Amino acid sequence: MLVVDDNIDAADLVAEFMAFQGYEIAVAYGGEEAIKIAETFGPNLIFLDLGMPGMDGYQVVSALRHAEWFPPTRIVALTAWGDQDSRERTKTGGFDAHLVKPARLENLIAQAQLL
Repeated sequence: MLVVDDNIDAADLVAEFMAFQGYEIAVAYGGEEAIKIAETFGPNLIFLDLGMPGMDGYQVVSALRHAEWFPPTRIVALTAWGDQDSRERTKTGGFDAHLVKPARLENLIAQAQLL
């Protein structure tokens, strides 16, 4: 699983919790780094923040979904943006689910169990 968030504390907290649940975790603190890690790490689930400087989550999901090397992978928006426009944009933009921070721990686990 890959956790992507420009907020280092938020990314590390989710990563540590999911690692404690037994998942192998990689962490990226930005969009470009996320794409590089996804190519080599090969996650089957990505928790992806939307509002990041440089390459935002929408751009990351688009790049990954269009990359020939990227296999079918569950990508979940994990963001502070819970408004209807953001939810609609993630729904049509290649995300499989949309969680609002702070996400309930059981919701993170539930997303991982859908694999």
